[in-house]
Amino acid sequence: MVALLRSCRRLIPHLSACAAAAPSSSSSCAPRARPISRGLRLLPVVLAMAGYSSGSAAEGRRLLFRQLFEKESSTYTYLLADVGDPEKPAVLIDPVDRTVDRDLNLIKELGLKLVYAMNTHVHADHVTGTGLIKTKLPGVKSVIAKVSKAKADHFIEHGDKIYFGNLFLEVRSTPGHTAGCVTYVTGEGDDQPSPRMAFTGDALLIRACGRTDFQGGSSDELYESIFTLPKDTLLYPGHDYKGFTVSTVEEEVAYNARLTKDKETFKKIMDNLNLAYPKMIDVAVPANLLCGIQDPPPSKV
Repeated sequence: MVALLRSCRRLIPHLSACAAAAPSSSSSCAPRARPISRGLRLLPVVLAMAGYSSGSAAEGRRLLFRQLFEKESSTYTYLLADVGDPEKPAVLIDPVDRTVDRDLNLIKELGLKLVYAMNTHVHADHVTGTGLIKTKLPGVKSVIAKVSKAKADHFIEHGDKIYFGNLFLEVRSTPGHTAGCVTYVTGEGDDQPSPRMAFTGDALLIRACGRTDFQGGSSDELYESIFTLPKDTLLYPGHDYKGFTVSTVEEEVAYNARLTKDKETFKKIMDNLNLAYPKMIDVAVPANLLCGIQDPPPSKV
């Protein structure tokens, strides 16, 4: 991972920001799924979001983006939607069971149609909200990596593309924290977000990385994860415990005290973290292997 991040360093220009407001709507929240694909289909779209934009305003296409926080597990949940599409299809990355109602109320207020509820991996520190979301919004599909061996509606692999409207996320396999970790990266192209955004889960955190001492974790794999992030990539982690919200490839190459070391030093660091046993792991992992509560409870007659 580090070698590939270093290879990107010289390619990263300084980022500039320009703010644009995302419109809202009051359309129905009933979802309509679009297939996950390995093919690439790009349609004209302009993107506008807080700090990042691309394309021509004449196209009238926009990416809506929200970063949400669950304080007990310090988990970030990410909402992305193509609000240029008439149905405003949306995806939710790493939802938490405790904040499902908050997230669904926001989706309703913004007039979005949730298509996919997605996980970056089988979490050990909270119960995913994907199963609960499916009971409240029938038709929403849950998504997780096939290698995770968890239950879901759609199983993804490295290189897959997850479409929501005219926008898509690429799936990058990034094992090491767990055997089934993936990173979701916004698509490449003039009609996709610029700078690109990577949702790294627990694999890569801001100035740190996920622990590697359970769930098939491996410091060797984490170090070597094929994590070829493109230039200008903004890194959005699964957690933060110090109040940071976003980083960049350039910053992590320069300042991440773990991932800038050689492999042997990195492995020694990871082997001597001496972290406490995760207090939620015995509840969270079994539940998350079933997508939280994957199947809706039977109806009462």
